[in-house]
Amino acid sequence: MTDDALPELRASDADREKTADLLRHAAGEGRLTMEELDERLDLVYQTRTQRELDRLTADVIVPGERDRVGARMPVRSGGGSEWVVSVMSGHERKGRWRVGKHLKVVSVMGGASVDLNDAELTDRETTITVFSLMGGSEIRVPDNVNVVISDFAFMGGNDAKVGEMLPDPGGPTIHIKLISIMGGSDIQRGRKLSRQERKAQRRHLGH
Repeated sequence: MTDDALPELRASDADREKTADLLRHAAGEGRLTMEELDERLDLVYQTRTQRELDRLTADVIVPGERDRVGARMPVRSGGGSEWVVSVMSGHERKGRWRVGKHLKVVSVMGGASVDLNDAELTDRETTITVFSLMGGSEIRVPDNVNVVISDFAFMGGNDAKVGEMLPDPGGPTIHIKLISIMGGSDIQRGRKLSRQERKAQRRHLGH
């Protein structure tokens, strides 16, 4: 008697990143502790099949939420933050927050960290002006949002690692203007990985 069953679908790196995003979202909702999140994220990068990935989120993701996490960045009009200012200090903005139509990120002899991965836009065309004087900023944008960058640096430098500039034709667009004097700013796509996640990824890539 032969076994005609098809082998289980292997998980791709994109599948693992999607599962990691779902777990981070669940932790943000209070369904996982930080310790549980670290444990499950470690398992994500060891997992070989899609079925195993699904088991890691089965008890923390409610029906319908799976498709919303990582979907198009939400846009709702009205309100929103207009300033992130760091003067001889540091400023971090992350989690759930609303981004104004024109956000100014100013760092003077200091630094700012602005994470847009869980943020909500207030306009389909958003401008973020990042000014750094003897300081710098780190801006993180979601993988699927359109980003257009312009930059100027004097006795400094800016670094933008956003890959495909318009991954969502017709979706909202974030225009980022970098101005750095004796300083610099860094723009990256995706979430900042924890130390545990970086270690797990290195182990995965080493196999």
